[in-house]
Amino acid sequence: RVFALAAALLPLLAAPALAQQPVRIGTGFGIGFLPLMIADELDLIEKHGRAAGLNLRGEFQRFSGSAAMNDAILSGAVDAGGYGLPALLIAWDRARNTPSQIFAVAGITTQPLILLTNKAGITGLAGFAAADKIAMPALVSPQMYVLQLAAERAFGAGQHDRLRANVVSLPHPDALAAIVSGGTEVAGYFSSAPFTQIALRDSKVRVVLSSADILGGPASFLVLGATRRYLQANPQMARVLNAALGEAADLIKREPRRAAEIYLKVEPSRTLDIDAIEALLKEMADDFGPTVRGAKVYADFMGRIGQLRNPPADWKDIADPVLHGTPGS
Repeated sequence: RVFALAAALLPLLAAPALAQQPVRIGTGFGIGFLPLMIADELDLIEKHGRAAGLNLRGEFQRFSGSAAMNDAILSGAVDAGGYGLPALLIAWDRARNTPSQIFAVAGITTQPLILLTNKAGITGLAGFAAADKIAMPALVSPQMYVLQLAAERAFGAGQHDRLRANVVSLPHPDALAAIVSGGTEVAGYFSSAPFTQIALRDSKVRVVLSSADILGGPASFLVLGATRRYLQANPQMARVLNAALGEAADLIKREPRRAAEIYLKVEPSRTLDIDAIEALLKEMADDFGPTVRGAKVYADFMGRIGQLRNPPADWKDIADPVLHGTPGS
């Protein structure tokens, strides 16, 4: 009997450990992606995978912009990725009712987008002359949609593109240098943290408006999205990803200095030291979390201007069911 039992156990003892399933996540640059940096650094995908009975391995790849991220997700190069909320709405609409349709599985950050100016005479959008350029990271970006919605409210229906000719695409560091120097045609800069805080150190730089003013409160700047195909094939993954980003957001609020250390490890800065990043994260404590906000405001506006053919009737239409019980909007 002993020999028989040993013979029965040998195949089990010799069997290799169950292979880890990679979860390939597209991330980007900037402090808005900090929850994904933390999830990577602290192996939160692995942790919440184990809690769900899954053997996972998080793999993070960085992209510059939602377009490159979307291409990678649709091609299957990554499984989920961070989108600007307007870009996710467009991706959801274009692939409507197909396996490639994109759904939000978690919010990443609701950090506000701030329109700054260095020109004394500008107190609102009407103050920008034809020669005054407004810098933002891309011509198709959350900043552009906020500017268009602000223009519609300032100048009336059909006037959303009133300032489009003023817009120039500049990477954040270049836009920051232009708005602070004051020696260029750039009179406005639609910024995000930490560039907003750096620019406002200069006494001639002032705030014109905030996305929170235009959108009626906090709105998701970045959200994590995945295809219908991936979510259906991996039914527990939305909950795992949502929980991982929720824990990362809690760490930012609870341990801002540790979060600052992780940020500077991933993105070393010559401008901001750890004390400055810690102070910034304390200021932004409520700007991180997995709840998706502002989707309906964006969607209604994008439908009015023809950017969405079939705008969602409810914000939950663009979200995985894991989000349906949250106070989203």
